[in-house]
Amino acid sequence: MEKNAVEVWENCLKVIKDNINYQSFKTWFLPINAVKLKDHVLTIQVPSQFFYEWLEEHYISLLKKTIRKELGAEGRLEYSIIVDNSDIEPGPITIKVPTGEKKATFNQPVSMPIDLNRGGTSKEIPNPFIIPGLKKIKINSQLIESYSFDNFIEGDCNRLARSAGFAVASNPGKTAFNPLFIYSSTGLGKTHLSHAIGLLVKNNFPEKTVLYVTTDQFTNQFIDSVRNNNQNDFIHFYQMIDVLILDDIHNLAGKEKTQDVFFHIFNHLHQKSNQIILTSDKPPVEMKGIEPRLLSRFKWGLSADLQIPDLETRIAILHKKLYNDGIQIPAEVIEYLAYNINTNIRELEGALISLLAQSSLNKKTITLDLAKQMIDKFVKNTSREISIDYIQKVVCEFFNIPVDTINSKTRKREIVQARQLSMYFSKKHTKSSLASIGLHCGNKDHATVLHACRTVNNLVETDKQFRQFVEELDKRIKI
Repeated sequence: MEKNAVEVWENCLKVIKDNINYQSFKTWFLPINAVKLKDHVLTIQVPSQFFYEWLEEHYISLLKKTIRKELGAEGRLEYSIIVDNSDIEPGPITIKVPTGEKKATFNQPVSMPIDLNRGGTSKEIPNPFIIPGLKKIKINSQLIESYSFDNFIEGDCNRLARSAGFAVASNPGKTAFNPLFIYSSTGLGKTHLSHAIGLLVKNNFPEKTVLYVTTDQFTNQFIDSVRNNNQNDFIHFYQMIDVLILDDIHNLAGKEKTQDVFFHIFNHLHQKSNQIILTSDKPPVEMKGIEPRLLSRFKWGLSADLQIPDLETRIAILHKKLYNDGIQIPAEVIEYLAYNINTNIRELEGALISLLAQSSLNKKTITLDLAKQMIDKFVKNTSREISIDYIQKVVCEFFNIPVDTINSKTRKREIVQARQLSMYFSKKHTKSSLASIGLHCGNKDHATVLHACRTVNNLVETDKQFRQFVEELDKRIKI
């Protein structure tokens, strides 16, 4: 009898395999064992209740066709479910599909409640965060309260990503931005923005379950689930989440089994219109070691990048940080920090914290000199951004004239000379176009910039004192 059951199920598997993709077949059908066949009823053993529910929800039509093909119109199916719970006696629990006329012929899906505990309460899905007995709504979101939209400074460098994040938080899962894929180099605010979205969702929709998790955490939890033989419970847990935020998704590279389980979680969440937010250090098209089917899904929604913040945004970030901490320091110190640290926001905030610590521990007033001493050590090997605005500031300080006079229409000799030098150094030290340089230097055209550069070059060759001015300015700009 058992042999017949195996033969029948193997014949069913041949049909099923031809009708679904191999990965789904491997995940949901290969683990099933045929147990017995009696009176046109085939009993199959599945690893868990979740496994049974998934089959009934997604493959009922296919099962109906294959069972009918092998056993005729009277064919029925029973599931023997293995219970993995230390609180009850080991062994399978069998549930029977109801034998009413319509349900016996698989005309509609069946989802049957099962009492798996001695005390009469239903089995709860284990939480990968090891919070025993908690319901879905009590899951710890792992969000950091200070990483809010209020503390996320908007600029040209992040406007698209921030706007998309705000739209997602206002209507999670219902916008075209699903998944929302945020990418940038290290330290430019990916994690902050993803937390901000999650916090706003919780504020707007208290009933929704939001979860922030790093990819390393996700991977380690999956490994634990494999070790404990409860992978399906792990999958089920993540499929309950309304808004899933997975940080540093690029760390899935090369981890085929983890990618496979995330693929199924992603599909389930997306089909249910639950929101998915992913962050990475590179866009999907540049990611290596990620399966093509996952990469294609990353592109379903919106990919938005965070760029290096411009000078004004960096200054605003420092002002916001100081305001939140209730601290005041001279404006020139803030500008100096912003001018000299441009690689990422994390370094910028780290430099500010170091400066405040130097002042507090050594009982020194925060001055520009103290900032220069600290910066020399803090960013000794860091290349610094040289912008048109920075060049204008250095030139004007050298000639002791206000910066705004460079952009005025005055034809005074010293102002014209400072303007020409600003144009000259901007062409030398920045990648800005001649038109852009002219626009920043008194709204001049590109021909004026070329004339200024030729004038400075001629004076350098013919005027020794002017050449010394230029050499000294060049040193100051590159400091």
